[in-house]
Amino acid sequence: MRIVQLKAAVEAYGECCAGKTVRQTLYTIHNTVKNMRRSAASKNKEEKHMSQTPTPHIAALPGDFARTVLMPGDPLRAKHIAETFLEDAVLVNNVRGVNGYTGLYHGKKVSVMASGMGMPSIGIYSYELFHYYNVENIIRIGTAGALQPDLKIRDLVLGMGACTDSNYASQYELPGTFAPIASFSLLREAVDAAEKMRLNYRVGNLVSADVFYNDRPTTEKWQKMGALAVEMEAAALYMNAARAGKNALAICTISDSMVTGEETTSEERQTSFNDMVKVAMEIA
Repeated sequence: MRIVQLKAAVEAYGECCAGKTVRQTLYTIHNTVKNMRRSAASKNKEEKHMSQTPTPHIAALPGDFARTVLMPGDPLRAKHIAETFLEDAVLVNNVRGVNGYTGLYHGKKVSVMASGMGMPSIGIYSYELFHYYNVENIIRIGTAGALQPDLKIRDLVLGMGACTDSNYASQYELPGTFAPIASFSLLREAVDAAEKMRLNYRVGNLVSADVFYNDRPTTEKWQKMGALAVEMEAAALYMNAARAGKNALAICTISDSMVTGEETTSEERQTSFNDMVKVAMEIA
């Protein structure tokens, strides 16, 4: 490595010394060597991550996943999406029954893999996809309970932000409160796609809850803050994406209402909530 750096430094000297002071020339050589070291460090980091695949939770090999992964919570919904929307879909993961597939959508390579339920679960899978499989974008496609009366069953909520009662962010030891938000580029593309498809959608805050059966009433408190719907994964996904320097978005379908008491069946949630999938596929 030192020989390569020296050669590059000599070449930099030959190219830039004419008409420049010694200080300017040395500065150029210094920057050349520094940039080469950064490139080597980045390559070593990537090789180290690739050497950690398969992971304890994902059996896929390097290159098995597309740059964009759609993540429903339910493994059976992942299977349904792969069979319905992807061409030449291949099963790349089935550790613990968490189905992951890669195929083509209109000629574009796309992956879909289940996340399981809750922030600890999506926290594991999204972390490994971001860090060990070079995935750039994760789009959560899941269900949520409406907190506002104007949200109807099957409406879409695009999670601009994700409030949470979780302690997930404590691992970062921040000197304040972190605000988990979606990647604006994905959000903007999702809004455009929903508009073109003439879908009923809202953009705003989700609530990512750690508890499904809560011993304390919280619905009215989140309602008065304007939160649109409650689910259990988006905040951890957004935080993992932020920490990794990657992109994430949660697109949720209203499956039940905390206001009216309406709800859908598990079969409906598994196979019929296709609008959010179409939006996610278009922006993948």
